Amino acid sequence: MKIFKIAALSAVFAAQFALAQFKQTPLPYAYNALEGNIDAQTMEIHYSKHAAAYVANFNKAIAGTPQEKQTLFQILSKAGTLPMAVRNNAGGHYNHELFWTVLTPEKNTQPSAKLAKAINDTFGSMEAFKEKMAKAGADRFGSGWAWLSVDKNGKLFVSSTPNQDNPLMDVVEEKGTPIFGIDVWEHAYYLKYQNKRADYLTAIWNVTNWKEISRRYDEALSKK
Repeated sequence: MKIFKIAALSAVFAAQFALAQFKQTPLPYAYNALEGNIDAQTMEIHYSKHAAAYVANFNKAIAGTPQEKQTLFQILSKAGTLPMAVRNNAGGHYNHELFWTVLTPEKNTQPSAKLAKAINDTFGSMEAFKEKMAKAGADRFGSGWAWLSVDKNGKLFVSSTPNQDNPLMDVVEEKGTPIFGIDVWEHAYYLKYQNKRADYLTAIWNVTNWKEISRRYDEALSKK
């Protein structure tokens, strides 16, 4: 059932690139499913308040504009030319829709052999990769995201973006297709971890959905 829910969420998420009908998709697990790492109250507020506001404000921002008939990918790729209300809310919607799918209550998921090899080849080891992601998240001043993405040559890279920007946008230095993202806005962790962002960045690996990240990796490579 959990696998079915993840697949359904991913399918709806992908469909939003083809249809400019932007809607918040259901969580593939209960608010309390990640307890011990991400608490239920944080998940509920994060999903039902913060993320819901992004999609609602996104639809308002593009109403009556050419972007109303564009895909999410088209909008993100031209974010730097659009009003900040569109850029911020389009990014907020995309980033959160990805974030829910790369978390899971399933224990000890593992990257595919192909992704594991790519991580080892690129970063030296899984631990070195995790350290690089943690640094990207910890060093982000204020609010933002840490990303694992695939570049135009099919190579992995770690980056960080401010606010609700992401590597699909034309405004970032390192462009690519995100396959994993860690939300380091305070609303993602503050109720449980307070100012200890580093502890949150460590705990996130206990609920990382490597099956979904591996699927996204394969999908990104297939488009190169």
